Amino acid sequence: MSINTINSKSSNKLENILIIGNGGRENALAWAIQKNDLIKKIYLLPGNAGSKKINKSERINLDLKNTKVLTSKLKFLNIDLIVIGPETPLAEGLGEVLRRNNFDVFGPGPDGAKLESSKSWAKEFMKDANIPTANFWKVKSLKEAKKIIFTSPNPLVVKADGLASGKGVFIPESKEASINATEEIFKGKFGNAGEIIVLEEKIEGPEVSVFALCDGKKYVLLPTAQDHKRLNENDKGPNTGGMGAYSPTPMMTKSLLETITKEIIEPTINSLLRKNIDYKGVLYFGLMITKSGPKVIEYNCRFGDPECQTIMPLMDKDFVILLQKCAKGNLLGNEKIKMSNKFSGCVIATSKGYPHNYKKGFPITYGNIDYEHCQIFDSGTSLNSKGEFITDGGRVLSIVCQGEDFNKVFEKAYKNLKEISFDGIYYRKDIGHQVRIKKIAERTN
Repeated sequence: MSINTINSKSSNKLENILIIGNGGRENALAWAIQKNDLIKKIYLLPGNAGSKKINKSERINLDLKNTKVLTSKLKFLNIDLIVIGPETPLAEGLGEVLRRNNFDVFGPGPDGAKLESSKSWAKEFMKDANIPTANFWKVKSLKEAKKIIFTSPNPLVVKADGLASGKGVFIPESKEASINATEEIFKGKFGNAGEIIVLEEKIEGPEVSVFALCDGKKYVLLPTAQDHKRLNENDKGPNTGGMGAYSPTPMMTKSLLETITKEIIEPTINSLLRKNIDYKGVLYFGLMITKSGPKVIEYNCRFGDPECQTIMPLMDKDFVILLQKCAKGNLLGNEKIKMSNKFSGCVIATSKGYPHNYKKGFPITYGNIDYEHCQIFDSGTSLNSKGEFITDGGRVLSIVCQGEDFNKVFEKAYKNLKEISFDGIYYRKDIGHQVRIKKIAERTN
């Protein structure tokens, strides 16, 4: 069945959309949603400087914590659907508050968001549901951590329990490095997010991201993606929020996806139901394909960034109807996403110094950009007093292109990147190396 076939419950009014967030993910969602003819207005709260480039969009600025003023304003704007982009407002319960005020919200409540906001809770959830994942230890002191690390045959992965903007995971090469990372976190590197630490056995294999749109009981899968977390080429350097991605991933065979669905996706949703968690939103499964099969590295309760920027151009104009169905609990479960047959890739341009200390406020200049099958989503930008686009974050721009193969995709993305400049611009030059190996090999010979 095509998502063009809409049941009577999901044919409700869908004219005014609110997207909460200020990054490239939210701009990409707005860009995909505006393609639907039903949509009249997309409000971005707060959005960024690039939001104004998106058709039908308008930035608004409201205090998310002042829910009385917020709900009053949203009722005045006749908002039909709210999409919450970032993890923090979801973990803090904004989706639940808005639902209690009779808004349709795409995004889980704080109980469902705990899959991301507490790594220890998520690991225990997986253990209880018999979902394959790495062995783990939940620790509350450096002394306890040292004892586990020293008795382990190999260095252990170190994770801050709470939200750390994608930077709270350390994959050390030695036991000493595991201890150092643990000490840094306990000393307050991530504030309250590091009061508990999860130590994990290190597992190996390629990583893949799987996204399920969920209405609480049923789900629909989006195209798979692979993300590049490390800052530097050859997947070296510190973890970041993401330096690039591509979709769909060729390694995801039909049989592998069936295994993931049977062993991970459906047990996750069934376990949420058993716990009376009404999960309406996207379930992000960060997986590692090990020799013994797929295992969950992490859950996220929102669209990945930059995977979202990569996937959205593959969606057809009725993608937003799926979001509304999820928010209303109206999925049939057999919807098929009508998507492009092209491949998509994204490269992130960052500020010098990211993911650590970086400066912002530098003017961004654009040369001759080829926009055919290519989008530039602003991730961290604002306008200065002269009305110029300036850098305003660690990840500044998401350069996304589509093509008939990944070589063409990334050739165009890097060609466009050469036309963009700001002081301290940095980007990896090997994004998508897994799927364009031949081209890289030819260049190095």
